[in-house]
Amino acid sequence: MGEIYAIANQKGGVGKTTTAVNLAACVAEAGYPTLLADLDPQCNATMALGMPKDLDRTVYSCLGGELDLTDAARETSVPNLWLVPSTAELAGASVELPRLAGSEGRLRESLGAARERFLFTLLDCPPALGPLTVNALVAADRVIVPVQTEYFALEGLAGLLDTLTLIQRELNPRLRVAGMILTMHDGRTRLAQDVEREVREHFPELVFDTVVPRNVRVGEAPSFGLPVTQHDPRCSGSVAYLQLAREMASRA
Repeated sequence: MGEIYAIANQKGGVGKTTTAVNLAACVAEAGYPTLLADLDPQCNATMALGMPKDLDRTVYSCLGGELDLTDAARETSVPNLWLVPSTAELAGASVELPRLAGSEGRLRESLGAARERFLFTLLDCPPALGPLTVNALVAADRVIVPVQTEYFALEGLAGLLDTLTLIQRELNPRLRVAGMILTMHDGRTRLAQDVEREVREHFPELVFDTVVPRNVRVGEAPSFGLPVTQHDPRCSGSVAYLQLAREMASRA
């Protein structure tokens, strides 16, 4: 039975999509059938894997009840990795979903055979605690929270954890926090060191040992339509995401 992971943080620019794409690629390259669903109307995960953002059979179709996630999945250039692409139309879901009965469970209903077909399913959430992120958290077994090692990244963590607690209590009692991953870390700066220390002190059981550094290769890989592990397998970013994949598997 496969595991469903949501990659979530309401703050933008903290590395959610980068983490989702590269973590999915690492798990898939290890030989595990993996599905990545792009829930962000910006379609960044879709484009990062070399696919256009005007495809049919998208996450939008799944939320509308037309398809299961497995029916919308497309093979990527990474062995064992499939993608359910996003579309700009998904921006309207924030208005449309609340009008539907049981709207918070639409994605869970569309999982279909995903748990049997894929060992890991990753849900890349948009930078907001709106209907799309709620759908992902209701569908997921676990959530991974990317945290940028800068001051403002700390501000929203309490709100996010409160939301997770509410969803656990009201909608998805099996949801657990798999861990927080520190991203875009520049260990040369005092600020990054202070933020890392503070996050680890406040959430000692939740923060992954792995820290993803600032790395040019990680930033440029999406322009080639590749995860960084294929763009430059030996760079520090690739090494970090491989370590994160191992940690994630050990906590499963």
